[in-house]
This record gives sequence, C-alpha cells and structure tokens, in this order.
Amino acid sequence: MIEMEDVYKKYPNGVVAVSGLSVRINQGEFVYIVGPSGAGKSTFIKMMYREEKPSKGTIMINGVNLGKLKESKIPHFRRQLGVVFQDFKLLPKLTVYENVAFALEVIEEQPKYIKKRVMETLELVNLKHKARMLPTELSGGEQQRVSIARSIVNSPKVVIADEPTGNLDPETSWEIMKIFEEINTRGTTILMATHNKEIVNTIRHRVIAIENGQIIRDEQRGDYGYES
Repeated sequence: MIEMEDVYKKYPNGVVAVSGLSVRINQGEFVYIVGPSGAGKSTFIKMMYREEKPSKGTIMINGVNLGKLKESKIPHFRRQLGVVFQDFKLLPKLTVYENVAFALEVIEEQPKYIKKRVMETLELVNLKHKARMLPTELSGGEQQRVSIARSIVNSPKVVIADEPTGNLDPETSWEIMKIFEEINTRGTTILMATHNKEIVNTIRHRVIAIENGQIIRDEQRGDYGYES
C-alpha cells in the first residue's frame, strides 16, 4: 500500500530532514505520525503527496514510485489521495458545495454524479445544511469539515492529514476525529501527523514516532509518548 525503503531527504541548505526511513503501511490502517517540532514529520508527510521529492531511497504508494514520478504526472497521482491541512486551504469565493465539487470537476466527472456525491459527502461531515454558505461564514471546525469533505469526495484510498486539529478547540477536535474514524471504518487508509497527545492516547491506533529524521518507535495501539 505505502512503502518507504531507506529514504533520505536533504534540502539545498544542507539540512537532512529525513535519514534512512523504512516503513510499510497497509490498506485500511490508521497511523499517527508523532514527534517534536523539527523532527522530520512534515517532510515525511510532504513526501507522501510529492510536495517534496526524496533525495535517496524508494517511496511506493499504490504501486507508484514517487521518486521517479514525472512532474507532469503529479496532479494525476494526487487524485488517488486526500490531503487535509491545518489551515484548511479552502477557496474563499466558492460556497461549501462548490469547494467540495471542485475536486470532482477537475477530474471531469459528470454533473449529475458530482451533485449526488457532494451531497452524500457533506452529509457524512454534517454540513449538508450549510452547502450554500461561504467559508468566511463558517467556524474553524466547520471549515475543517469542508476540507475533509473535499479530500474524500473522490473516494481516495489514502487520506493524509497534517495537524488537522492544530487550529481547533478541544471539543471541535473530537468532532473532527469522529469523522476520520468513520472514514477509516469505510476502508480508507489514514496518516495523521499530530501534536495532540490526548487524541493519540484516547483513540488508539498505530503510532510512528520520528526524531531527528528517523523512526524511533513504531507501535500498534501506541501512545503519544511525549510531554505536550
């Protein structure tokens, strides 16, 4: 499903962010990526959706070798993934419905299918009643739910979430986690980089801890393991 083998990432300024990472993640797993700031988590996550390219080693996702992927093929590859960011990255002039539909319009799905699928997805994230609103009219938690809806509307096999609860209050964070749990029970692989100790320790899943660009711990139903 997802496989990294002896992966290194060295930036032009000489910083080695990732050093000899090897890991395998199977279809349907829910994995937390934890570690202190500057540990290499963001680089690890960004390499998964080819925002960053490995300097050395192999990354395979769904049979695609990301190190050898041509720039022109990256947008097509990313259609297999859902990516959720800490800062939502919604299009401010589009409604909730239009933000989610956009992900299907760019792959030229049929209008009839788009309408049906967008409304199904908005129902899953409990935002069907706010379909006509603009992002600025929503709370932070609602905006993040729109972001999640957009990331899953084309039924990706993998959802990558980079600190998805980082800007949210605790109550809203739990609501967001319920949605991720539901997505995961439907068979989608979830990779989530997080600093949220309480969530990791309460909703137990596999934990991969990264420090100094290396995996120092990989545990099924692990705990956060750091003071926060």
